[in-house]
Amino acid sequence: MKPGLLNSPDNTALRAQSRGERGLVAEIRARVPPPPAWLTVGIGDDAAVAEPERGALEILTTDSLVEDVHFDRRLSTPADIGWKALAVNLSDIAAMGGTPRLALLSLGLPDSIGAHEVHALVDGFLTLAAGARVTLAGGNITRSPGPLIVDVTVTGFVRRRNVLTRSGGRIGDDIYVTGDVGAAAAGLGYWKETKETKEIAGIDACIARHRRPEPRVRIGMLLGRNRAASACMDLSDGLADAVRQVAESSGTGARIDAASLPIPAAAQTWFARSGGNPVAAAIAGGDDYELLFTVPRRARGRLATVVRQSRGVPMTRIGTLTADRTLSVFRDGREEPLPAGFVHF
Repeated sequence: MKPGLLNSPDNTALRAQSRGERGLVAEIRARVPPPPAWLTVGIGDDAAVAEPERGALEILTTDSLVEDVHFDRRLSTPADIGWKALAVNLSDIAAMGGTPRLALLSLGLPDSIGAHEVHALVDGFLTLAAGARVTLAGGNITRSPGPLIVDVTVTGFVRRRNVLTRSGGRIGDDIYVTGDVGAAAAGLGYWKETKETKEIAGIDACIARHRRPEPRVRIGMLLGRNRAASACMDLSDGLADAVRQVAESSGTGARIDAASLPIPAAAQTWFARSGGNPVAAAIAGGDDYELLFTVPRRARGRLATVVRQSRGVPMTRIGTLTADRTLSVFRDGREEPLPAGFVHF
């Protein structure tokens, strides 16, 4: 990890004239567990050096989280932000059927952030990293004249025949989703509206989903290893976006059964209370970081093996890839166009 900024260990703001970059890097380095044998050079040099996983392909992914775009510091603690910054990248590795291996963490720090907050952010990152067996190998720290920016790169590996992509779906494949959908969008929307009052039973779990998503690393790895899925994508920008991209990449259409969608009751209540259509809002909402995947009929037995090994994570059949290139939702006896997902621009 290259140098950055540091202030005194109290709650004052980070400033360039404080103890300097190297001090903060040293403090972060002290929090990182000892590296595995395959990481030849870790934090402290100009770059990390790692031995490749023998006989496997390398997966590389990166995502940036920007304050007031991807998180709100009034809602998310620094530890939440560090957790989420890693989680969104682990979700990408999972969608490829891979196993995550190492991570790089880069921070753009505004003067308003305290050193204790930086350390808490790193601790949140390292907590998830430990559970996912991911090694922090380096990164960068610099000043930001604007918002807090957290940029993470993760590498992983996968055997050639186990790679999952968005383009592998075929006509007739069943569409599945892990966990539930719409929770994070409902939690964030509820918090923005009410800030503190928790009038809806279960809404706290929806808020927690936005703050600390659970990447489905084990499920993705199992889907690839067992060759149970033909295509896969994570739900960073919503179910509708994932369905659209998988179908378009696979050259098919898709038909979603609204009655099968695993939408939490609290999310349905909030969407209805806020004047929206619960099904459309849940399909369009992002930030759940579940996996959408397709399963050929011949692979249903393999999927059953994945379900048995999933440690209780539900997997729900929600639709089918179709020969007709249209994208639709079947609800209350009629076909409706698939809503648009979240778009950044």
